[in-house]
Amino acid sequence: MKILITGGCGFLGSNLAFEFLKNQEEVVIVDSLYRVGGKQNLEWLKANSKEKQFHFYQVDIACDKELEMIFQRHAPFDYICHFAGQVAMTTSLKDPKRDFLTNVVGTFNLLEFARIYSPETFLAYSSTNKVYGDLNFVRLRETPTRYEAVDFPNGFDETLPLDFASPYGCSKGAADQYVRDWYRNFGIKTVVFRHSSIYGGRQFSTYDQGWVGWFCKKAIEQKNAWLKGEIPEPFTISGSGKQVRDVLHAEDLINLYLMAFEKKEQIAGEVFNIGGGIDNSLSLLELFSFLENLLEMPKKLIFNRTERRKSDQDFFVSSNKKAKEKLNWEPKIRYICGIQNVLNWINNQN
Repeated sequence: MKILITGGCGFLGSNLAFEFLKNQEEVVIVDSLYRVGGKQNLEWLKANSKEKQFHFYQVDIACDKELEMIFQRHAPFDYICHFAGQVAMTTSLKDPKRDFLTNVVGTFNLLEFARIYSPETFLAYSSTNKVYGDLNFVRLRETPTRYEAVDFPNGFDETLPLDFASPYGCSKGAADQYVRDWYRNFGIKTVVFRHSSIYGGRQFSTYDQGWVGWFCKKAIEQKNAWLKGEIPEPFTISGSGKQVRDVLHAEDLINLYLMAFEKKEQIAGEVFNIGGGIDNSLSLLELFSFLENLLEMPKKLIFNRTERRKSDQDFFVSSNKKAKEKLNWEPKIRYICGIQNVLNWINNQN
């Protein structure tokens, strides 16, 4: 096969690209290398590919002429995996125009060039749970460590009403709907995956993106400080720490995208909520307690609280029922093992 991966040097894209390269597929990657870790992931992919099997272009997908050149040179593609995007809500609030250009204009460009140069392709889009907005209508129960959604014990399915909030939610939501519509009006086989929180190796997390990896990194730093007899630098969280997300390991995500291609005819035009599910849900406070035990911390993690972030969701857990029914997909890696995997990967980077 010939596969195009936008954002292919990011966390999700690089993991999927590695899988395709391992299977001797031809992979074309488009990435602006804007995110932290992009250059490291690019070198990793180059080291694990053969000549003429791997093609890389440092291109912003909002630049239509440069993106069109790539299609003219390499199309048609069997599979397009669209991961490129501005993915931090905090960044979208600081620079909403850049967020719009990357997420909306970039996605529109990709869809149009797929329609013109690769009309038989299958395109999978990495969307987000933020298309559902703040979810202020959801009744919550507060426990000592987390919020619980009283009326959604197994999480949210795809019937949840759309309610774009924050520039990030608006841009990703608009792109989400464009991807759906290019199937309905132009017949391009597309699928939208609305992801919750993804974690795993090759994720160079920062304070505003990749929270599982970020707090794993902070926990390791604090443990090392205590062992040296130093007082650790506190990290910061927004809100109470009782916010809940379901976490999904990258290996489960790779399996999802592989299975989606095999069933592309059956799922074209569909939307799926994708996450770790209720059994892999964690609040920040629960993650901290888990890390303290797993790392055998000398003392509890030290952190400061700031105000709750605008347009944050106090609770989001995906119901994976539709993915199970139509794709026979469900998460296999429990967070108990997956987070240990992340800790090992972070330690190996040092």
